[in-house]
Order: sequence, then structure tokens, then C-alpha cells
Amino acid sequence: MPRRKTSLKRKRADKKRHLRNLRVKHSLKKALKKFQALLSAKNITEAKTYLAKVFSQLDKAAKKRIIHRNTAKRKKSRLARRLGKTA
Repeated sequence: MPRRKTSLKRKRADKKRHLRNLRVKHSLKKALKKFQALLSAKNITEAKTYLAKVFSQLDKAAKKRIIHRNTAKRKKSRLARRLGKTA
């Protein structure tokens, strides 16, 4: 258990940041799953519009450094390629 005030404050801040990061990651996972479901249902027009929302969420997560920027780029590339194959 930390003793110094700064260590206690750091611990509280880390916990808040961890919870925020988890929230963003979970919403990102849900968005990716929804996009996959739209693709598997052959709902191309909705998938195209939803892809922009997924791209936005990936970019925001990368900007906040919740995920690495290259990871976001890789996921965006793969999603766009998958949409192109089904269309």
C-alpha cells in the first residue's frame, strides 16, 4: 500500500484512467462486432454507413492512445478490404 500522498493520488488517477480505457475498448469491440454482423447479413448499404462510425471510433481511441495508431490503421485497412470483397 502506498504511503505518500502523491502515490495515493496516482493510484486513484490510474484507476479512473483504466476504467475509461476499458469503456472505450468495449464500445470499440461492440462496434466491430456489429459491423461484422452487417457484413455477414449481406447488408452492404448499412455496413458502408456504419464503417464511417467504426473508423471514427478507431481514430478517437488511437488519438487518446488507448490503442496504438498502427493498430487502428491496420484494423481500418482490413475492415475496408473486407467490405470491398463482399460488395
